[in-house]
Amino acid sequence: MRSLDGYGHDAHGIDILHSHFTHTTGSICDRAFVRAQMAGMDAVIHTATLHKPHAVTHGTRDFIDTNVTGTLNLLEEAVAARVSTFIFTSTTSAFGAALTPPTGAPTAWIDETVAPVPRNIYGVSKRAAEDLCALYHRQYGLNCLVLRTSRFFPEEDDSKKTRAAFSDANAKANEFLFRRVDLEDAVSAHALALERAPEIGFGTYIVSATTPFTRDDLPALRSDPHTVVAARITGFTDTYAAAGYRMFGSIDRVYDNTLARRKLDWHPRYDFARVLGQIAAGKHIGSPLARQIGIKGYHRGTFSDGPYPV
Repeated sequence: MRSLDGYGHDAHGIDILHSHFTHTTGSICDRAFVRAQMAGMDAVIHTATLHKPHAVTHGTRDFIDTNVTGTLNLLEEAVAARVSTFIFTSTTSAFGAALTPPTGAPTAWIDETVAPVPRNIYGVSKRAAEDLCALYHRQYGLNCLVLRTSRFFPEEDDSKKTRAAFSDANAKANEFLFRRVDLEDAVSAHALALERAPEIGFGTYIVSATTPFTRDDLPALRSDPHTVVAARITGFTDTYAAAGYRMFGSIDRVYDNTLARRKLDWHPRYDFARVLGQIAAGKHIGSPLARQIGIKGYHRGTFSDGPYPV
C-alpha cells in the first residue's frame, strides 16, 4: 500500500486493523464485506493470512476460515465483479517436508518443479488456497498468479535455538543466501505480477533473493556452508570476522527464483553480496522500505518464552 501509487495504481486497502494505509476495516471472512469492497476494482492483491506463528494461538478452523474460505470469498466476488487479475501471496512454507532432506542427503534445491508436502495447517491452508486460484483461472478465466514468498518479515526468528545462537542481523544476513527476500523486492514482484498476469494467465513463482549457489554446491552446503560461501563471495570471511558474524553450520534448502525473474522480468536488488556490502559499511541490512515498516508482530499479547507462544 505504501508503494502501489508509485507503480501507477490507485489502490484501496482493507485490513482487520486500522492504519494510515487502510481505507476500510473488515475481514475477508465476511462475504458481504468483501462484495462491497470489490465493486469497481480491476485487480486484487490478496495478502491476508494467518501465519505459521499463529498455529499455537489459533485453531485449525481459524486457518481454514481465513486462509481457505477467505480466499474463496475473494475469488468468487472478484469473478462476480468482473475483476481481471488476482495476485495471491503464498509462501515457500507450502513446500513443507520437501524442504528438509533426510540426514546425510545433500541440501534440497527448491524450484517450482518440487512437489509440496505441507507439514502443518499453515502449509495445508495456503496450498489449498493456491489450488482455488488455479481452479478459478480454469473455470472462469481469472488471471491468477501465485507468489510463494520466502521470509521477508523483520520480526525475530521463530526458532528459539536460532535466536539464542545468532544475533538477529546475523541470522537474517545468512538467510539472504538461500531463504530470504527483502521486502522492497517482494513488493516489486507483486507490482510486476499485476502487469504480467493478463499475458501469463496462471503461474506459481518462488519469490526469494537470488542465490549465489548452484546445484553443484548442494552436498557441501549441508555440512560446510562457510567454505562454500567463502569460495563464492569475495570479502565474505573478512567482513563476517570484523562484524563478529558466523555462518550457519548447515543449510538444508536453497530457493531458486529463476522462473520468477524470467517470467515476471523481476530484478531483485537485494542479495547476499549487497547485504555483505552493507555490513562492511556498518549499515543496517536490507532496504529503507523494510526498516520504515519495521516490526509489527504476529500477536497482540506477549509470551513468557519471548516473542512467540512456543
